[in-house]
Amino acid sequence: MSTPPQDPGVYISPAQTYSEVRELSRKLDKMDGKIDMVLRDSLEIKSEVSDHEGRLRLLELGETPRQQRTEARLVSLETRQWPLPTIGAVTGVAGVATAVVALFVR
Repeated sequence: MSTPPQDPGVYISPAQTYSEVRELSRKLDKMDGKIDMVLRDSLEIKSEVSDHEGRLRLLELGETPRQQRTEARLVSLETRQWPLPTIGAVTGVAGVATAVVALFVR
């Protein structure tokens, strides 16, 4: 019985190994740079989102300066408006009283 021939295998020289390691290192550096850019962009997006959320909360609570000015104007208008119906009623009663007096004076 004869022995099967030995598989010579694949021979990779140290120079080829070093070249592949250098290539992988360059690719890894590129990926690292891209990951850093993605992280920086995501931090910027996160800060913008938190800023927008804060502004939305102020709007929902009605605490923006514009909303506070509008509320103050509305309150002042409402406080000045209350005598108008009273003045109208008094004027109406005075008109009726004048008409009744004029009716009886003739």
